[in-house]
Formats: sequence, structure tokens, C-alpha cells
Amino acid sequence: MIAIQKKLYIMLNENDKELLKAKGISEETLESQLKRFETGFPYLRIEAVATVGNGISRLSDKEVKECVKSWKAFQNTDAKIEKFVPASGAASRMFKNMFAFTTSGNTEPTTEFEKTFFDNIDKFAFYGDLNRACKNLYGKDVHALIADGKCVEVAKAMLDKDGLNYGFLPKALLKFHRAAGGAVHTPLEEHLEEGAQYAADKNHVVDIHFTVSPEHKPEFEKLLKAKVPLYEKVWGVTYHVSMSEQKSSTDTVAVNMDNTPYRDENGNLLFRPAGHGALIENLNERDADVVFIKNIDNVVPSRLRHDTVRYKKVIGGYLVQLQRAIAKYMKALDEKTYTHESLHDMLNFLETKLSTVEEGVKELADDELATYLQGKFNRPIRVCGVVKNEGEPGGGPYLAYCKDGSYSPQILESAQINADDPEAVKLMQSGTHFNPVDLVCYLKDYKGNAFDLKKYVDPDTGLISNKSKNGVDIKALELPGLWNGSMSDWNTAFVEVPIETFNPVKTVNDLLRKEHQ
Repeated sequence: MIAIQKKLYIMLNENDKELLKAKGISEETLESQLKRFETGFPYLRIEAVATVGNGISRLSDKEVKECVKSWKAFQNTDAKIEKFVPASGAASRMFKNMFAFTTSGNTEPTTEFEKTFFDNIDKFAFYGDLNRACKNLYGKDVHALIADGKCVEVAKAMLDKDGLNYGFLPKALLKFHRAAGGAVHTPLEEHLEEGAQYAADKNHVVDIHFTVSPEHKPEFEKLLKAKVPLYEKVWGVTYHVSMSEQKSSTDTVAVNMDNTPYRDENGNLLFRPAGHGALIENLNERDADVVFIKNIDNVVPSRLRHDTVRYKKVIGGYLVQLQRAIAKYMKALDEKTYTHESLHDMLNFLETKLSTVEEGVKELADDELATYLQGKFNRPIRVCGVVKNEGEPGGGPYLAYCKDGSYSPQILESAQINADDPEAVKLMQSGTHFNPVDLVCYLKDYKGNAFDLKKYVDPDTGLISNKSKNGVDIKALELPGLWNGSMSDWNTAFVEVPIETFNPVKTVNDLLRKEHQ
């Protein structure tokens, strides 16, 4: 018999082995990452686009009030509540257009984006700081420089390290909004205020966790030291703010376009952060019962925050209601106090409230159905707010198939759908809603034990993207997204929330929208 030799994707040298050891990445993990570049990720099989009545719940006014009441009651229990805010990314993409302007060779704005920026420059909350930076650097204020045809200098004063350094700071630390009395607020401050409004516990403690980059941690700490005492006084709460960094052990290797490992000019392998999916490790270490997850840039000034606060309470209360029902079912299943009728009531709950369906389950014998239900109920729970699709970017809510043959609610990115499949494309284009990263999660089982969230990740739902390094085209591997594949095997419910709760800042000019003024 001829032995078939396993394909080796890389021959490791001593420097490689030291690098892997330092990052906490095993050789087997490296091999699997390299293999993934060759095999790619499978497209997901879709049952349907989630719509109202088929995967998405649209709550009545009465149900909204009941959810708010459920959440307020939960806040008065001993449960621990936390806000989890991914905030580690730099704001460089937010200023992509302005970086392009500084290197275009033009001295005057030519694109609509550039004209909008300079025509409205004094409307930005950071205008005062920018004015001072321009005076320090060039001896003239913003409008004097613009009048002199020195718009590039103004843009550089905003972006560069010698000025405001906005092109390299994280969004959390940028001045987004003007507030009462001439104050200006950063997204970090808006999240502090939000936390006081819907995430305080019975002792008026607000736990907030930010994921940060190590190079920016001192700036976070400096701003928190200055602002936390102020907001504690304003809101009558005590903040417990914690931070963590994305683990280097979750980084992924980069490859050349032919899938061979990319090496830099010194012959070293290149590892890159694997996207927000890596944050499942950070979330897994949080000691909380309920965690709200929301992007750092999706904030508004306090005068426009009513809908945001109300609907955070709504999805929080909806989550609590689901968890209590599941806890009751799990207790009956564990103690075998169920009947044939109660089992089918549980199955109906699974199919209608959690939109999880598998063909043939209704025909199972009672003991088999009980085992099936235990497996489905004994999982982390998340409620995802979804908004009507008005052309904004975001993951779409679908009913997609899992490995066990059931289908359930999933948040999918367009890259996970086969563009060569006309039916799949038709489904994608028919979507009515999208998820703007508006989640609330229950991380413990009905006995109060924390789930190991890493067990509920679908490793086949990552992405391969094209990047550039030192002028060389490379491929990068992104882990399953935090609210996509990293939560693939959770119990999930989609609840419609108002579009007013979604106010992202993807470009600097988004700050000119009425929601941010």
C-alpha cells in the first residue's frame, strides 16, 4: 500500500516557531488557516429571508410596554448587566475621502464629498479644536486658510499627528456631538450616558466594557478619568468601566495571491487581526448575565436618544421573557416532569418564538423529542434589533440551515451568499430588514452557569478578503463575525426596532446628518 503524504502548507523555521509561540498560535492552527485559503468557506444554504411574521417579530404597543416593564423588573434582581462596546478600530476609514484629498495634488475641493466637508466645516463638533490646531500649525484659523486656498493644510491639521490626529485615533475618542452649555461629546461619553439610562443594576451600578487597541489604551484611560466622575454625578450612578484587547492568539496568517504564506522583507510571516469575530474570546470572559452589544459609532446626542433608550429596554425585556420561558422548559426536561402535550408546546415555542425548525421532529417519540429540545434550549440566547432596509450597510436577517439540518435565524453578510446562484441572489435582494449590530445576549444557562461561547461558533462562516501590504496584493482571513458565525449556534430572535435607533458614522460627513447635529 502506498502511503499518502499529508500536504504541508508551510515549512516552519525557528523564527516562525518563536513568533507562533509568542502569539499563542499552534502549528496546527496555522496549518488549518493556510488550508482554508485553498478550500475557501462554503456558502450558506438559505431557507428564506427573515421578514415580519417569518422570523422577525413586530411588537404591538402593548407588547412594547410589557417588555419595558419586564426589563425594569429584571434590573431590580441580583443579575449582572453589562454593555459591551467594540471600540478598538482606528477611525482611518472614516477619513478615507479626506486622506485622498491630501494626496490628490488639488488645492481646492473638487468632489462633492470634499465640497460638503469644507462648506460645513464649522458644523463639526471638533471645529473649535481644529481651529486651534490650524492657528498653532499655520498661524491662521480655519476660514482664513480656506480663503487662502490652503484646504489641504486644514485637512492635514485634522488628520495628522501634529494636529488632531483624527486619522489614527479610534472613533471612541473623536468629538462627535455638541451638547448643552457648549460641551462636546465623544462616542465613549455617549455610551457612558446610554449605560446609565438602560443598563444600571438595582444598586445603580453601570458596567461597561470596551475592547481597545493597546496603543490607544492610555488615551481611553485619560478620558475616562476626566469624564466618569462628571457623569456619575449627573446620572446618579457608579460606573465600573473595564477594557480588554483583541487577543493576538486570534490573529490569522496572510498569504500571497497564490495562497503561499506571505513573508515580509525580513522573511517573517505576517499575521493580521482576524476581524470582530475574534472578540468572542473577550465576550466569553465577561462575568455577566445579560450583555448589550452595540458599535462604538452608533450614538446620538442626548436630545435624540429617547428611541434608542426605550428600545434597548424593549429588546432587553424581550430577552428576559424568552429566557424565563426556556428556563421553565429546561427544568421540566431535566427533571422529566413533561408530558406529551407539554413537549409539543415546547416545540411550538421553539418554532414560533425562536424560528428554529427541523423537518420530521414532530414525529419523534417523546424521549427523543425531549433530548432534541434540551439540545436546542440549552444554548446562549440573543435578541437582535433589526430595522427596515433603507439602503444602509449591514448584515441581513435570514433563516439559514445549520449542520444538523435545522434552520434558524442568522445574520449573514453578502459574501456568505453565492452570487452565482440566482435564487440566493433573489432572496438577498428581497430582504426587508438588516441588523445594525444591536444585540442583547443572555450568557448563562437556567442554573446560572456561564456558557462556553466558543462552543457555539461555526468555523465555516469566515471570510477571505483581498488586502495590500507594502504595495503587494495579499489575502487575509477573517474569523466568523461576532454577530454572524461566532453566534451561529445561539438561540436567536429578531425584533423590529425603529430606524431612529440606527445612526452610524462611517464617514466624517455622516456627522453632518441631522441626527448628529
